[in-house]
Amino acid sequence: MKQKSDTYPVVLTVAGFDGSGGAGIQADIKTISALGCYGTSVLTALPVQNTLGVAHIHPFPPDLIAQQLISLLPDIEPQAIKMGMIHTASIASIIAEQLALYPHIPVVFDPVMVSSSGHRLMEENTVQTIIDTLFPSVTLLTPNLDEAALLAHMAVETVEDMHIASRKIKNLGCQSVLLKGGHMKSDTLTTIYLAPDGSIHEFQSQKIESMNTRGTGCTLSAAIAAYVARGEGFLSAIKHAQDYVHQAIFHSKDLVIGKNGKGPLNHFFDLKKS
Repeated sequence: MKQKSDTYPVVLTVAGFDGSGGAGIQADIKTISALGCYGTSVLTALPVQNTLGVAHIHPFPPDLIAQQLISLLPDIEPQAIKMGMIHTASIASIIAEQLALYPHIPVVFDPVMVSSSGHRLMEENTVQTIIDTLFPSVTLLTPNLDEAALLAHMAVETVEDMHIASRKIKNLGCQSVLLKGGHMKSDTLTTIYLAPDGSIHEFQSQKIESMNTRGTGCTLSAAIAAYVARGEGFLSAIKHAQDYVHQAIFHSKDLVIGKNGKGPLNHFFDLKKS
């Protein structure tokens, strides 16, 4: 029998691989670790990528993903789950099956549909399957403007559009929506949180000019999950996670990693001195 000892809050990330270390599971584990949690992971796909973009995507067989979940969840049950790349409808269905067995665990889902370089990361028939099967288990959905436009079937170009789109997306079945405005052409970035009770909270931050923004969405959703795992409510977790991402971007703006592509955030900047 194991002796009880000090434990860290556990966050499970279900996402794709990034060999360049800036996004996907690699960014998630760095974020989860930096914020004082213990990260476990389930690999869904192997994208061939670097700082210049995604060249190919190789999804894992659904039964292999099921085996990973069935092995991990009963043994190391997480306090929060972060989901990222889900490339096929069959993978979405398998994950939904397993999440339904753990309805008490909060789920943060970053619906990775389009890469920052414009590469489509999700098959067409996967979107509707995700809405039908996964959204009922999602506590917080974190789409960017392009993903919101796809889900809400409308152009999302202004803050007013963001308000309308967030309500349309919430009506698809997820409990709450954090609509990220990072792709908006403005010096001031607006993010909108539509809470489960229907209330709207706006967050604003100054845009940091930097080429090193790879994995920003992965990092934000993982950070929210980490703060939730640590016991914070979602509104507080979102506020702290956005500050963490802002600092991670700021502390990476002068880094040179890769050749002429988008470099990673600095996940391990000195939190105490920031």
